[in-house]
Amino acid sequence: MPAPILIGTRGSPLALWQARHVQDLLLEHHGPGGGAVDLSVITTSGDRIQDKPLADVGGKGLFTKEIDEAQLRGDVALAVHSMKDLPTVLPDGLGVAAVLPRADVRDAFLSPKAPSLVELPPGAVVGTSSLRRAAQVKRSRPDLRVIDFRGNVETRLRKLDEGVADATLLAKAGLDRLGLSSKVTSILSVDEMLPAVAQGAIAIVARKDDAETHALLAPLNDPATAVAVACERAFLAQLDGSCRTPIAGLAEIENGTVRFRGLILSPGGAEWHDVEGTGAAEQADELGRSAGEDVLARAGVNFLATLP
Repeated sequence: MPAPILIGTRGSPLALWQARHVQDLLLEHHGPGGGAVDLSVITTSGDRIQDKPLADVGGKGLFTKEIDEAQLRGDVALAVHSMKDLPTVLPDGLGVAAVLPRADVRDAFLSPKAPSLVELPPGAVVGTSSLRRAAQVKRSRPDLRVIDFRGNVETRLRKLDEGVADATLLAKAGLDRLGLSSKVTSILSVDEMLPAVAQGAIAIVARKDDAETHALLAPLNDPATAVAVACERAFLAQLDGSCRTPIAGLAEIENGTVRFRGLILSPGGAEWHDVEGTGAAEQADELGRSAGEDVLARAGVNFLATLP
């Protein structure tokens, strides 16, 4: 009997949902004859460090480092990640083998105090671990106080219930996947809150030299989502984006044309520069790179360098 295909994943409820979803898709596409598919739960640095802002301890790579290492050792064949957690440059030997169809890209507003972000009372406290969300909140509502809000979705909901903050913002896709849509107070349009690069997308990473695993994953790849997130990640890479950089980006495809919107902000939201462009789907990477060059030219070379 062949050894099972192992999927590396974090142990949070959302990460496990995503890994099991990929597990189900593999079994559905390849049937009983395709062999067993099991999960290998791996604790990452990002899971262990809960008392400091991500930007202070190494950024989004903290949620992938140990899983990357397990893949490179050959302990697991593939890994499933929220694509917005993936660094723009993966470790040598690893690559994105498939991107699943994208879910809702929008952010959700959750609060027992107000029906929407606009209607929060002056001085209200918004909890978020995302510099992108924090900067956009401060841009639209400079009177609000924003505090760091670490933890998985359930932990943040508990903190909200305990009154640690008056409101929080979470990805609508994650809440939907966890069956927590009823917790949403209202949904912010992408005009109100431009999403994170690749928000709502699930990435499957494999070793570049593992042709067998790539062949297994090929039927799971959604070309439209892959094009959109490639455009967004090219924008992010051009800006050398990290968890210290409030950056948002969204590519949408219609009739073979990609419309991209990007945004870069100072952490306090007082200064921002946005960009918009369109291009052919086959030139999505170039569209993202050009948008990054454009916004950097207008922001000035010192804009990112002066961020804390």
